[in-house]
Amino acid sequence: KHFGKYRRIEKNGKCMNNFDAGRMKESVLRFFGRETDPKELVRKWQATLRAEQRQLDRQVRDIQFEIKKVQRSIKECAKSGNIGAAKVLAKEIVRSNKAITRLTTNKAHMMSISNSLTEQLAMVRVAGALKKSTGVMTSMSKVIKLPEMQKTMMEMSKEMEKAGLIDEMVGDAIDGAVDGEDIEEEMDEQINQVLDEIAGDTLAALPNARRNKAAQQAEAPAEEEDEEDAELQARLEAIRT
Repeated sequence: KHFGKYRRIEKNGKCMNNFDAGRMKESVLRFFGRETDPKELVRKWQATLRAEQRQLDRQVRDIQFEIKKVQRSIKECAKSGNIGAAKVLAKEIVRSNKAITRLTTNKAHMMSISNSLTEQLAMVRVAGALKKSTGVMTSMSKVIKLPEMQKTMMEMSKEMEKAGLIDEMVGDAIDGAVDGEDIEEEMDEQINQVLDEIAGDTLAALPNARRNKAAQQAEAPAEEEDEEDAELQARLEAIRT
């Protein structure tokens, strides 16, 4: 039967009009889930990116704090003429500086993604949907290479793919992400530069005999470092990874 603009519907022996049926449909959609508002997705991604950037900043500060301790240890090693141990510690500083550069670069990529998402918000207000972005895709493929946040960024990339913002992240890009940098190449030159900057004056002030001995140690394998130096190395390694 029809009553005005409403049509009565029989369900389980009870009657309801099409207005009530529509409300029931809305309830079912809420229960089983429904498509997320693109604006909500963008805000969620931006919040995640801000949190990850803060984490990167903390990691950089921690590394810089430990580097200062290592620099003091290098000076002490230089005063005692133990250039072998100083070289080992200088190598840790080189590794740490590379880690800081990597973290800073990835933070810049995250900021680029966030800026692109802000532009997407403007498009959503006009078109009501997200538009595929090669800029976001490029930056995501770089950020996802950071092992420390690969899980978070992988989850975000899947959400972006589902929302039509980016294409699927190919296996090669992800596999390449976890490959470590070959920081051993041309390491000696950088180590010597670090030693010269931190302890060059101290080494130059050593008596000739001790300076010559130190020079010989520089060409020989590093001596076993003491427990304090080993602990510094372990802390830096833990922060970098």
